[in-house]
Amino acid sequence: MQDLKFREMKTEEIEQALHTSKEFGLNEKEAQNRLRKNGYNELQEGEKQSALLLFFSQFKDFMVLVLLAATLISGLLGEYVDAIAIIAIVIVNGFLGFFQERKAEKSLEALKEMAAPQVQALRDGSWRKIPSKELVVGDVIRFAAGDRIGADVRIVYASSLEIEESALTGESVPVIKYAAPNYHGAESIGDEENMAFMGTMVTRGNGEGIVVSTGMDTAMGKIADLLQSAKPLITPLQHRLEQLGKILITTALLLTLLVVVIGVFQGNDLYTMVLAGVSLAVAAIPEGLPAIVTVALSLGVQRMIKKNAIVRKLPAVETLGCASVICSDKTGTMTQNKMTVTHVWNGGTLWNITGSGMDRTGRFYKDESEVDPNQQKALKQILTFGLLCNHAEINEKEGQIVVDGDPTEGALAIAALKAGLTKEQLLEKFTIMKEFPFDSSRKMMSVIVKDENGRQFVITKGAPDVLIAKTEAVLWGEKNLYMNGELRSKIQSSIDSLAEKALRTIAIAYKPIPSNTIILHEHEAESNLTFIGLQGMIDPPRPEVKEAVKECREAGIKTIMITGDHAITAKAIATQLGIFRGKEKVLEGKDLSDMDVKELEDVVDHVAVFARVSPEHKLKIVKALQNKGHIVAMTGDGVNDAPAIKSADIGIAMGISGTDVAKEASSLVLMDDNFATIKSAIKEGRNIYENIRKFIRYLLASNVGEILVMFFAMILALPLPLVPIQILWVNLVTDGLPAMALGLDQPEENVMKRNPRHPKEGVFARGLGWKIISRGFLIGAATLLAFIIVYKQHPDQLIYAQTVAFATLVLAQLIHVFDCRSERSIFSRNPFGNKYLVWSVLSSLILMIIVIYYPPLQTVFHTVPIALRDWLLVIGMASIPTFLLAGTFLARKSK
Repeated sequence: MQDLKFREMKTEEIEQALHTSKEFGLNEKEAQNRLRKNGYNELQEGEKQSALLLFFSQFKDFMVLVLLAATLISGLLGEYVDAIAIIAIVIVNGFLGFFQERKAEKSLEALKEMAAPQVQALRDGSWRKIPSKELVVGDVIRFAAGDRIGADVRIVYASSLEIEESALTGESVPVIKYAAPNYHGAESIGDEENMAFMGTMVTRGNGEGIVVSTGMDTAMGKIADLLQSAKPLITPLQHRLEQLGKILITTALLLTLLVVVIGVFQGNDLYTMVLAGVSLAVAAIPEGLPAIVTVALSLGVQRMIKKNAIVRKLPAVETLGCASVICSDKTGTMTQNKMTVTHVWNGGTLWNITGSGMDRTGRFYKDESEVDPNQQKALKQILTFGLLCNHAEINEKEGQIVVDGDPTEGALAIAALKAGLTKEQLLEKFTIMKEFPFDSSRKMMSVIVKDENGRQFVITKGAPDVLIAKTEAVLWGEKNLYMNGELRSKIQSSIDSLAEKALRTIAIAYKPIPSNTIILHEHEAESNLTFIGLQGMIDPPRPEVKEAVKECREAGIKTIMITGDHAITAKAIATQLGIFRGKEKVLEGKDLSDMDVKELEDVVDHVAVFARVSPEHKLKIVKALQNKGHIVAMTGDGVNDAPAIKSADIGIAMGISGTDVAKEASSLVLMDDNFATIKSAIKEGRNIYENIRKFIRYLLASNVGEILVMFFAMILALPLPLVPIQILWVNLVTDGLPAMALGLDQPEENVMKRNPRHPKEGVFARGLGWKIISRGFLIGAATLLAFIIVYKQHPDQLIYAQTVAFATLVLAQLIHVFDCRSERSIFSRNPFGNKYLVWSVLSSLILMIIVIYYPPLQTVFHTVPIALRDWLLVIGMASIPTFLLAGTFLARKSK
């Protein structure tokens, strides 16, 4: 198959060679047979790490290596039980890390599946969206600006088609594509002007093609190894915590050395001091910290998916909590994207149309009197031309009307359908000879049409203000009048009148051309037009958006509406949603064009709505806001939105209407194209960061407590209150489960009532460092005091005193974990609000009791049963650190 020179073949020859049809495509049964025979259309991934290697990689972490060194020292010192126990705990920790990484891999694969590109394929004579991996040789596919080509295809139809092939050629300038056979040969991929290749991007126009290669047989497949070099992404927070881990390890090693030197200097034997140093090293290292950060991020990303937000770039999770401005498209994001034409205007006459959304039935009224649209010549002409200059397909599924294509074009098609007009009927009378696709810079689309009498004419639809500038005449009633200032003013007045009703307006124009005229460029077609009329459509606001905008405002986040619509329409919708509240400005695209970034900076903080904006203006808006110190979230869906999306701090693409180019540039994809989802994602992003701070606070405060218990005991020349195996048990088991549960904590009530976090804020900001040190000091002091009290009573029962200290430390940390749920106090949140935390604390308590009372484990962990009276001492001492500070907080609050 690969030996065929498809570039030199005519369409009919390709159809014959591949047993397919350009008009019908493949039938579903044949497509499934080919899929089974040749496999999925996807590139083979690089060799995955085996499960065994993944397991052994868990022991490469420097923290684990330090523990293994401690194990070796324990063994050399004759502490064989300790050495075996430490190894057992390290292996258990390795298994936990292994299972977590496997789960993260599966989550990533699920994410890739959800974000996989879709393509439009012709199957059984109808166009349908399928995952690109299901494409087979012989499939007929179509593509438009913003789409990623799903396989290698021979182009059989092209309209102003340009494709950017830098992924294959390194050349960033888009290549103009044609459908005609190429007999000149091709020295490189860049010369294949009638071929489109997997992974390349359509930057302009649209086209259709027949799939000739899939998977590893494609041009991209032949260089697939280049795609396997991506390194796993870590967030800035993970990087900072990695650095923190290294600092803690260095601290641990220095403490170990210091303790050994001080102890020997005081006259203690080397064996005891090395054991003490190992205990301190174990206490200083938060073994579970890296794993728990990964778990928190992974769980947070999963929660975002459930709320219809796919995180494509992990650092966005942190940045979301810093967002201070959301620049959002209006159509589909803030509105329902259920466009319905309600008014048609021509030459001073206004017709109303009933029926909403996907309703195929509707009535036409003129001055409150019902009319037959087929008897209204101008009305019928506007509806007809709106349907001919249109890509939307109207289909019926399970008795429901479904629009396949742009919602605006769908609304025009349904308005025509209400008058009994269908595309199929019109194409029996009219032939579309050429198309000039919609372009965001031109803000219009044109087709050249020939009617059944051989007459040719151009039909253009687009933004009214742009189209008016291209017209020299106007159809007023049934007369063609020369466009003058008075008529222009009347048309503009009608546009404003419709816009005040929050209607979006589309203008329709045409011009006859001689039958032998060949038009090659859009500027030839789109000049000297005759203005026919307007179609006004409404797109109701999403009911949940108003509340989302309000929540964002309370969270210190400004919402800015960006739209290509008329300023009056945009202002009306923005007012309904609470974005425009009377004091702000509405800035139009023409004003933006006259400003540089510096001038825009002076006014950007006072603008609530940017109207009549082209995608190129978005980049200027992003830069101006960033220069003013804002962290900007920017939404977009088109090819030209990509630079602004990429430049924004949080680039957000639309999952339904968004092009592949926009999704590639984004860090977040909205599966439902809904503004409220952005608010939910920001809330989740803030909560993920706060949960990470919670378990950092918990783990480090616990470790500080352990270090101080050991260090103060040595300074006071007391025996070791804890042995290394007990500290390791606390760090990995007692601390680990509650810390993971903190990563699942629900947001605090005020999480969306605080101002955004500064992006350069350190993880220990807002008093977290002081809380860690103060709580750690109290936990250490309480544990040491419990040890001293019992040891002084029973100086010959060191193991008993150590068991009391072990129980006090564990219980103090398990009480402290509830305090970590809030920045304020343990009393500010319902302690049972996090059921995972409650169960993890109960599990840790049960495990502690087993370690103390189960005889086989007593030998391993150097424990003995504790008397009931000493449990009262344990509970009392363990409660002091948390409730002493909570009482101080309440006393300060009451003042």
